[in-house]
Amino acid sequence: MKTATIPALRVEPELRRAAEEVLNDDESLSSFMETSLRASIAQRKLQREFIARGLATRDEARKTGKYYPASDVYAELEDMLHTAKRARDSE
Repeated sequence: MKTATIPALRVEPELRRAAEEVLNDDESLSSFMETSLRASIAQRKLQREFIARGLATRDEARKTGKYYPASDVYAELEDMLHTAKRARDSE
């Protein structure tokens, strides 16, 4: 597979030094930048999907007129969190 290059990134010297200070052993600045770029892309995709689901849910609620009280939603999320914690702690 062919590779492509990303345009050179001009930054302040302080930012470059900060990036170099957090490099892991045997990690280059280039590999750190690639990892960071991949993570940022993944985060933005998740964020867009989250917003799309929220907007779709909003539209569905408007269409059906069926809404849920925030207290019910918070309680369900709290239950999900406790279940996940119990599952993690039992591993």
